[in-house]
Amino acid sequence: MDGWQQAGPSGFSVIDGMLVSSGGMGLLWYTKKQFGDFILKTDWKVLHIDDNSGVFIRFPGPGNDPWVAVNGGYEVQIDDVGSPDGAMIHKTGGIYNFAAPSELATNPVGEWNSYEIHAVGQSYRVILNGVDVTDFTGSRSTKGYIGLQNHNGTVTFRSVTIMEL
Repeated sequence: MDGWQQAGPSGFSVIDGMLVSSGGMGLLWYTKKQFGDFILKTDWKVLHIDDNSGVFIRFPGPGNDPWVAVNGGYEVQIDDVGSPDGAMIHKTGGIYNFAAPSELATNPVGEWNSYEIHAVGQSYRVILNGVDVTDFTGSRSTKGYIGLQNHNGTVTFRSVTIMEL
């Protein structure tokens, strides 16, 4: 947890070397560095079908306000249920509120999923379990912090790695 800080309520616990979310709406963010172009990889799994989380990228320093990441960066969504209207733009693999995934490529509840998130210039690409699900051209900052969302339910993360390009 060196270099990681919680913004907002609840947070993450380290259990058997993995990060396990609780409560929300909060953000666990890496404070030591802002990243430009990179590939971020992480494995994650949900405990229930309606668990909701995400991976935030390229957001400005949030202080103690997790909404800074929502409003200033991009969230790669983890939520197979999505919004009440069933819109794909709020489902797993999409860039929340900006780009819907082309398909739901998640594994069943309780099984591990793998994200590979490419951020190069204004180009964003999300690969979920080896399937290209989202390509998006953004307009926000091309440099910022990374973080993990604790929103609703229990989402477990392991092996969060970033390779700068």
